[in-house]
Amino acid sequence: MNLRHEIRLELNNISKSFGHREILHDISLQILPGHVACLLGPSGCGKTTTLRIIAGVEKQDRGTIKIDGRVVSDAKTHTPPEKRSVGLLFQDFALFPHLTVEENIAFGLIGSKFNRRQRINDLLEKVKLVPLKKSYPHELSGGEQQRVALARALAPKPKILLMDEPFSNLDDRLRDQIRDDTLAILKDEKVSVLLITHEPAEAMRMAEEITLIKDGRVIQTGSPVEIYNNPKSRDSAAFFSDLNVVHGVVKGAEINTAFGQFATPHLVEGTDVEVLIRPQHMRIHFDRNGEGPRPTNKDGKAVRAQVIKSKYIGNSSLVEFLTESDDLVIKASVPAVFLPEAGTKMWISFRRDKSYLFPCAIQQRVQNPYKNDQSIQHEVWK
Repeated sequence: MNLRHEIRLELNNISKSFGHREILHDISLQILPGHVACLLGPSGCGKTTTLRIIAGVEKQDRGTIKIDGRVVSDAKTHTPPEKRSVGLLFQDFALFPHLTVEENIAFGLIGSKFNRRQRINDLLEKVKLVPLKKSYPHELSGGEQQRVALARALAPKPKILLMDEPFSNLDDRLRDQIRDDTLAILKDEKVSVLLITHEPAEAMRMAEEITLIKDGRVIQTGSPVEIYNNPKSRDSAAFFSDLNVVHGVVKGAEINTAFGQFATPHLVEGTDVEVLIRPQHMRIHFDRNGEGPRPTNKDGKAVRAQVIKSKYIGNSSLVEFLTESDDLVIKASVPAVFLPEAGTKMWISFRRDKSYLFPCAIQQRVQNPYKNDQSIQHEVWK
């Protein structure tokens, strides 16, 4: 079986500049039929430009776009948007205010009157808006408007649906439910989806594959589990949570830190290294106000630290510590109400199997240890 024939959407080395500013640099990705993929990145990183190029409303400077193995855009070819079988769902829904729900869904549909009506009724059932089919957009809630926009985008049965931050205008209380409902409809329609978002939780919740993009460049692609647990760079790790940073310098194929020694067999002597740990992977040892013997376990040394502040944030508590030995600020997340007073002394450590090592520039360590590093292959400790 030729896997390439199973690829619904394929981007190869897409680049785009506006004037002297390069917006996209060698963007490549693939989406299989019926799969949901996500472009995750901060505002201004090139996500929307990528969608506009796929849709055909922008033309890339270099690179090739294929749909079902057929070139729709390259140096010689540029298939117009209406012939690409691509649907769009925007952040602001873009509903026609003078049309009813069913008229909005019908807009752009072709074919016999019977087939159009059947398709409209089918989608009204799927988005649960049959009772509101004669209503106008201003009479609907934000969630209802989003469902109308989804139904309208799906009505022509596109092969690919491009979704541009489609849930960002929704109330937080309803967002998760509407995302889940939308995902169920997309799966039922068997449409390939490219979702763009700046919210990691949304990408993890909806996508089967995530492509991380920063400054117009892909920094990692993988499944949600792979990309979260095995980041290839500091940038990749930083997309999903705050990071604690512990530094060391390679000496004799290892680094020595306050939290113990770490082997670095593949790094050059003298390389400045940072160890990254997410707050939820920190361990707090509750023993005699931090004045008892140092706890020991397979994860290495525990460090005595003093509580700076603590805060309950709804489903967990966030505690900030200042280490006694080298004045590191360390954050720890606790899945409970845990609010120790400022000044309380405790022992803290972290799970080595959940820490990540990356080389970093020495000048970066001095100037700003929390500034993102270049994408460098890392070693995950098991």
